[in-house]
Amino acid sequence: MIMAYLSLLLYCIATGVLGRSLARPAGDGNRWWLPIVILAMVFHGEIHAEAWRSIRGVDLRFYSTLSLTALGIAALTTALSLRGKLAAAGILMYPLAGLLALRYAAQGHGHPTQMDWQLQLHAWCAISAYVTLAVATLIALLLWFQERALRRHRVQTWTRVLPPLTDLERLLFQAILVGYVLLTATLVTGVVFVHDLFAQHIVHKTVLSVLSWLVFGILLIGRWRYGWRGARAVRWTLAAMILLLLAFFGTQFVRELILNRV
Repeated sequence: MIMAYLSLLLYCIATGVLGRSLARPAGDGNRWWLPIVILAMVFHGEIHAEAWRSIRGVDLRFYSTLSLTALGIAALTTALSLRGKLAAAGILMYPLAGLLALRYAAQGHGHPTQMDWQLQLHAWCAISAYVTLAVATLIALLLWFQERALRRHRVQTWTRVLPPLTDLERLLFQAILVGYVLLTATLVTGVVFVHDLFAQHIVHKTVLSVLSWLVFGILLIGRWRYGWRGARAVRWTLAAMILLLLAFFGTQFVRELILNRV
């Protein structure tokens, strides 16, 4: 638990330092928050590493997967902030990552998730896809808020620290494309390595994942063929992500916490 509390504390300190940096006229040029959040993520990752060492296997239950996904989103958000002015997204993600790390540590560790290397490959493809597409959704929300503020002529401090609309939109579709490739790999490995969908009670999860894959695919085709952008792109991204959220965490929540099946 000590590492979880340290991780949460460091995430919160990084958020405060980042917020003060963004509030200055220079924007996010000051990166004192960066080593702090990296250390927070190291502690966050060590929570999982220690748990896996203690149970001698991989823990991919609900809270563990949720915490791992939050760690991945925090890491990807941090990496993107080094390329441009996307550091503002960290103000939303860092405290959430810390809270989910603490929740996982408080839950305790049960038995390892029994998976061979094929199913582990499928699981890591799924987590990677969800992380990438979750960051894309976060970018879509920032794009929507920024576009809305500009239309209403209410340019505030937080809008000034974001990239221009065109850059943010380009980053959105780059993230969606990468996430779509990973989601495709997830579905392919699922078809190849999961032999009996009905016996494992994951038909609904597969259906929702395929629906999300189709919606993201339509969005990418609409962008390429018809130049979809702005509010329309945001709506399609949110719709696809809600389906993926239900597939990825909704079904796992019902199975583990309501039906008590692991």
